Amino acid sequence: MPHMSTARPLELDGTGLSPRAVAAAARGGAGDTGVTLGAEAVERMRASVGLKKTLLAQEIPIYGVTTGFGDSCVRQISPDKAHELQRNLVLYHLNGVGPAAVPTVARATMIIRANALAKGVSAIRPETVSTLLECLSRDVLPLIPERGSLGASGDLVPLCYLAAALIGEGEVLHHGTVRPAIDALRDEGIAPVRLAPKEGIALINGTSFAAAYAVLAAWDARELAFVAELATAMTLEALHGNASALHPFVHAVKPHDGQVRSAEVIRTLLAGSRLATSFDDILVRREKPAGRSYLQLKERIQDKYSVRCAPQIIGIARDTLEWAESWLDTEINSATDNPLFDVDESGLHLGGNFYAGHVGQAMDSLKTAVAGLANLMDRQLALVVDEKFNEGLPPNLVVARHADDPQAGLHHGFKGMQIAASAVTAEALKQTGPVSVFSRSTEAHNQDVVSMGTISARDARTVGGLVREVAAIHLLALAQAIDLRGVEKASPAIQAVHGLIREHSAFVTHDRRLDQDIEAVIGLIETGALRRAAGFADNT
Repeated sequence: MPHMSTARPLELDGTGLSPRAVAAAARGGAGDTGVTLGAEAVERMRASVGLKKTLLAQEIPIYGVTTGFGDSCVRQISPDKAHELQRNLVLYHLNGVGPAAVPTVARATMIIRANALAKGVSAIRPETVSTLLECLSRDVLPLIPERGSLGASGDLVPLCYLAAALIGEGEVLHHGTVRPAIDALRDEGIAPVRLAPKEGIALINGTSFAAAYAVLAAWDARELAFVAELATAMTLEALHGNASALHPFVHAVKPHDGQVRSAEVIRTLLAGSRLATSFDDILVRREKPAGRSYLQLKERIQDKYSVRCAPQIIGIARDTLEWAESWLDTEINSATDNPLFDVDESGLHLGGNFYAGHVGQAMDSLKTAVAGLANLMDRQLALVVDEKFNEGLPPNLVVARHADDPQAGLHHGFKGMQIAASAVTAEALKQTGPVSVFSRSTEAHNQDVVSMGTISARDARTVGGLVREVAAIHLLALAQAIDLRGVEKASPAIQAVHGLIREHSAFVTHDRRLDQDIEAVIGLIETGALRRAAGFADNT
């Protein structure tokens, strides 16, 4: 299912790019968003190139320009070799492994790298970055292997594939077809770049590949938090659950922002429901002790934790996302290469902004919080399908049949779906181990502490995909349960969501394959279609 683009034209200035803008543009696809360099950014970039030329004329050792790289920084070359050095830098890092990053990640990487260079402290020509953005607009995307980055010194190996595409080396994805880069550039009328001194290291020495995975994982996390709230509202309806746990008073006295927001969303989704109940309703229906010292209640006065504590659990993901996105906002608007050129002071500064530690820490935390959403929904699903806990729904949501019906006893409904959800949940939880603690000394002990931020960011996006799968299974079961309870009794928002699901998956009257139904609902989650159907207009 194609994404519905919410992208807007972007003018890059190195300071004003947001994680959500990157994700929207990258998800929008080829040609959906014009990305350009701002005029002031171009001016700053030209100034830094001028300073670089001045310093080159003085024949001082400039790291990565007239010296070797990493531990080889003690080997100085003459300025006339600087062009060839940059090309060799790109070529010797073309050793990535694993599957190629999907086009969405490639596009996000290109946008983030261009924005970092637009800060104007990296001594790279605006024409080189404009070529990168021209490739983006013409759907000439680098084929970037997922594996090979330590997250410091930046994403050297992955970003070399971006640089290689610009110089016409290797292969690219051109309008969805793998082709030699030089052929794709020629067909689009784009001249291959001849890297000037410093331009190779400016392109590859940074955190843009890690940040690309991270901003996309954050986008997914925001959508999944809403989907978990939607699933909780539907679970409350399916189980005739007690919505009193969502009362504003409860959350006002423990006012974590995410928790308060989550409870508010679930309350909004349940507005007008005739399936969910409340503590007041239970009190009206209750049998009074009438002088007895003991009474067995016929209704539970509160639900199990996976229903009652849902805002407290989903709120963790929402609050983690807020600070993670704040860090990512800083990361994608930063100069992350080395060295950096201070035009105002005519200075050259050697540093380590390529260290992706903030990305790694944020993603280690986010993936744990998001995996918790899978655990929540898996536990809710277990209640909904189990006749011991589902408040009168049929076992495994099988359509009830009379004992004389020839089909009686032959069908098992959502039993297999709950098994699959449990398996996928376990896989998501398995991925939550922190990666940022696995620093390894490498490159002749020059890179003796590294962030592993790229691996953590990749894991975070993987976890998001697994949670989508669990959510899709759960939502299909909930749609079945709502049918069995009576769709007309559901809240207007839930009725709208139910109707959308039913456009892609029919009510289950007998045992049949459901894998294609799952894929269809995954698409509804990924594109935000369920959110919009429920009346929530944006990725909130």
